[in-house]
Amino acid sequence: MQLSSILNRFSEPETLKMAKLGRELRAKGIDVIDLSLGEPDFDTPEHIKAAAKKAIDDNWSHYTPVAGYADLREAICTKFKRDNQLDYKPENIVVSTGAKQSLANVILALVDEGDEVIIPTPYWVTYSELVKIARGKVVEVHTSLESGYKISPAQLKAAITPKTKVFLFSSPCNPSGAVYSKSELAALAEVFLQYPEISIISDEIYEYINFVGKNESIAQFSDLKDRVIIVNGLSKGFAMTGWRLGYIAAQVEIAKACEKLQGQFTSGTNSIAQKSAVVALTADLTPSYAMVKEFAERRKKTMELVRGIPGLKCFEPEGAFYIFPDVSYYFGKSDGVNKIQNSADFSMYLLNTAHVSSVMGDAFGEPACVRFSFANSLPNIEKAWARIREALAKLK
Repeated sequence: MQLSSILNRFSEPETLKMAKLGRELRAKGIDVIDLSLGEPDFDTPEHIKAAAKKAIDDNWSHYTPVAGYADLREAICTKFKRDNQLDYKPENIVVSTGAKQSLANVILALVDEGDEVIIPTPYWVTYSELVKIARGKVVEVHTSLESGYKISPAQLKAAITPKTKVFLFSSPCNPSGAVYSKSELAALAEVFLQYPEISIISDEIYEYINFVGKNESIAQFSDLKDRVIIVNGLSKGFAMTGWRLGYIAAQVEIAKACEKLQGQFTSGTNSIAQKSAVVALTADLTPSYAMVKEFAERRKKTMELVRGIPGLKCFEPEGAFYIFPDVSYYFGKSDGVNKIQNSADFSMYLLNTAHVSSVMGDAFGEPACVRFSFANSLPNIEKAWARIREALAKLK
């Protein structure tokens, strides 16, 4: 059978691949601790679940508008005003089946064959693959631990060419945990103002999981706002990963383009999730802040444990729930059976020896690093890092 060439343009997400390998070992009776997936281990707050039950009882069980229910789009606008001091109207909003679909819609709406998309490293694994699906060209700009994993205005300017169509980044960042300050975003905005043809995709899915203060959006700069597409969703800040609901805020032309695309792919998003999202976005955020407080404790403990392991160089995350240490100290080392040549070997060694799952840095554009999540319980985090320390001590 001759399958479509589109399948050769991109790779399976390493995050999902590692989670699958972990499940396979677990099915064999092995106690695998999962530090690979970006999924909060909290349950969805009770008031959101109650809204879902009410929506079922009220028979919200029919097809939904492609761009989302009107009351949800209004609620998203209210959220932007409340949390970000940004003014949007419902026609600027498109609701999708998760932020991943939102990203796919935007990239397919903007990127043509040969268009360049600048993506600072490290980046979420799906960014580059979506650009490849659209036949665009990924232009990686490498950041470093020393720079706080943030792109500088000089780096940005140097990467721009006549073919540059889009700049794509996240803050807080998956996987580094970097969070851009208002002044840092303002400096990047000054560069973008010189290039009015470039659109900016700002992935703000980890907005609430911020350990250094209020989250800042690059859309706050009025001269730039119409060129910014904000991508967000409910999976991380509301522990609603399985509900699959994301959204964008963009100028009307882009919103309509995304609605047109989505109309041929999935049409409207799940009705019950939408009705629950209205409540999630407009109700008290106390449950979300309680989760963030717990994530802060887990971050503190994780950093303590990582600092006790020789050779790991690690940036202390300012947001999200990952650490992304440089593990290159172990490249070339062996336990007598397994030799670590790269980050993929490192992750597989920990999976098979320590029975802890992680994700190799190549998938994020930084091959010297490995991503570990701390969206797991403190006991599991402590047990996992004890195993990792023991396994790495065998490498000589």
